[in-house]
Amino acid sequence: MSKTYTAKDVAEHKDEKNGGVWIIVDNGVYDVTNFLDEHPGGAKILKRMGGKNASKQFWKYHGDGVLKKYGPKLKIGDLAETAKL
Repeated sequence: MSKTYTAKDVAEHKDEKNGGVWIIVDNGVYDVTNFLDEHPGGAKILKRMGGKNASKQFWKYHGDGVLKKYGPKLKIGDLAETAKL
């Protein structure tokens, strides 16, 4: 069973000093802390998006193949459903 996280949980992980760098892509939560130095676009953009929903920026620069290749090793859970009011 996959772990679920709230957007608040993810927001608490915005840099390496505070539990790592997590991002949201679609409904997945990814820990990119150990991928910072490997990211072809550089660590800066991942650090800038740390703790946030990076879906728009991710899909602007990446195809589905990137998520299929790297997603399984970086995904730590799913974003919890929140009530829409």
